[in-house]
Amino acid sequence: MASGHSDGRASTKIVISGGFGAGKTTFVGAVSEIVPLRTEALVTGASAGVDGLHATPDKTTTTVAMDFGRISLADDLVLYLFGTPGQRRFWFMWDDLIRGAIGAVILVDVRRLEDSFATVDFFEARGLPFVVAVNDFDGAPRYPLGSVRSALALPQHVPLIAVDARDRESAKTALIAVTEYALSRLAPTG
Repeated sequence: MASGHSDGRASTKIVISGGFGAGKTTFVGAVSEIVPLRTEALVTGASAGVDGLHATPDKTTTTVAMDFGRISLADDLVLYLFGTPGQRRFWFMWDDLIRGAIGAVILVDVRRLEDSFATVDFFEARGLPFVVAVNDFDGAPRYPLGSVRSALALPQHVPLIAVDARDRESAKTALIAVTEYALSRLAPTG
């Protein structure tokens, strides 16, 4: 799924997705080698009753199109990161954002697990390999990953990991996990 560039470098794409306030913008910012492109707008009163702000009362901005970051994996290979908007009213963009992606990282906030079901369903329906990454927010309860897997009714073959979206190394681990999973799905079975 890598595509070529006129300068001889190859590129690939991974999508960072999840519910509203799950940490997508933070994740892209933590791991990107460039200053990420962010399409954030202030959360206003117009969002009340539309975006479910009750669970994230301190959130002051929201992604309205996408986040974009880049990582050079080698002199000839670049990884592009595309973060999706989390609010349901912007989901119409998701199909365009996943086009050409090798896989996705779905960030989950256990305090709002119900926000994750539709995201998991989206990627399952499109057959795009994904990993589920439980974002370890400060002050959030910690649950065994097996319990989270059961709560999400996540099949055993889908990787489930814990991640701190603020930490570069942790975010890189999630990117490696989705890449390995995507590659394993391409490998012939027999």
